[in-house]
Amino acid sequence: MNRRKLFTNFASNKAPIESRSASLGVELYTNALLRTHENKQVRFYDDLMKGKQVIVNFMYANCEGACPLVTANLINVYEALRQRMGKDLFMYSISIKPEEDTPEKLKEFAEMHGANLPGWTFLTGDPYDIETIRFRLWRWNHVKFDLDLDLHTSMVRIINDATNCWTMVTPYASQYTILQHISWADPPKSLSARLEENKKLQLEINKEVKRYGYRRIA
Repeated sequence: MNRRKLFTNFASNKAPIESRSASLGVELYTNALLRTHENKQVRFYDDLMKGKQVIVNFMYANCEGACPLVTANLINVYEALRQRMGKDLFMYSISIKPEEDTPEKLKEFAEMHGANLPGWTFLTGDPYDIETIRFRLWRWNHVKFDLDLDLHTSMVRIINDATNCWTMVTPYASQYTILQHISWADPPKSLSARLEENKKLQLEINKEVKRYGYRRIA
C-alpha cells in the first residue's frame, strides 16, 4: 500500500483495504473432500475456510478423556459469541480418527454434548486428507509432537483466511483468554469503532481501579 493510500484511508476513517488476497488458499489448506455430521460433502478450503474467520480443533467421538471437556469449554465460548456464529465466525471440530467416526457418530457426539449448534460443524473424511490438514494447520516441526495423536486436544487454532491471520490457544485456558485470542483474528475495524471500544474499555478500567486500586482484568 502506498503512503497516499494509507493516509487517505486514515483520513476517511476507514480501515485500510488491500485489493489482493492475503490467503495462500488451496496451496496451504488443501481442498480435501470431507463430510459433515449432517452427512453433507464439503471442500475444506472452498466451503469451510475461504474468506472466513474460523475456530478449529481436533477430537474423536469415543474419546472419554479430554474431548468432552474441551467441547464443554468451546460451548461456553460459542455462547459468548453466539450472535456471530454461522455469520462471520465458524467453529469446526475435525475427527482425529476418521476411520472410526462416521457422520452419524459425530452427530451423536455433538448432540450428546450439546454442541449440535448453528455455525459449529463436526467433520470426518479420508484418513490421509485429515492427516494432511492436521499437519498443515498444527505442525510443530518436532517429530515427537507431530506424530503424537494424544496431543490432539492441546491447542485450538484460530484463523482469519481473509487477512491470513493465524493464532492459537489452549482450550483449557479461561474463557476470557480464549475470547481474547479470537478477537486478535477479527477483521480490521474502522477508526471510529476502535475509538468507541477504547472509550468503553477505559470506563471498565476506571471501575476496576476504583474498586481494587489497580487494573485487574479489563
